[in-house]
Amino acid sequence: MEKKFITNSQEDTLRLGREIGARLKRGSIICLTGELGSGKTHFTKGIAAGLGVEDIVSSPTYTIMIEYAGRVPLYHFDVYRIDAEEFMDIGLDEYLYGEGVSVIEWADRLDDTIGDALWVNITAEGENAREFSFRWDSHGYDFLNEVEI
Repeated sequence: MEKKFITNSQEDTLRLGREIGARLKRGSIICLTGELGSGKTHFTKGIAAGLGVEDIVSSPTYTIMIEYAGRVPLYHFDVYRIDAEEFMDIGLDEYLYGEGVSVIEWADRLDDTIGDALWVNITAEGENAREFSFRWDSHGYDFLNEVEI
């Protein structure tokens, strides 16, 4: 299935992330793709808020993964600097199907390593406008048909 949203400000992007984060369940995997500066981390901040995370969310660029406490744990990955083999070798795949929600920035670098995920491609449409293209196969993400911003 597919769905698109357009956000026109950073506040809209946060609101979209919050709406989605509030509906996510343990084991949900969100795979983010998009150019540098497209809003992947900002969108993740909204998801974190929807999960009840109170910490300040930042990009895990150099640490690869940061865990945040919320109503369920949030595992925030940035895999720009590693490939699918390294991801598996260091055991990060163990987080994906566990007790939390995984958000993976630059997920396209992991090839087909990720199964049953919500794929989100973010495209900058101007200084603050973003197009969010969602794609999923599992009914676990059908709640997107109810999301409005």
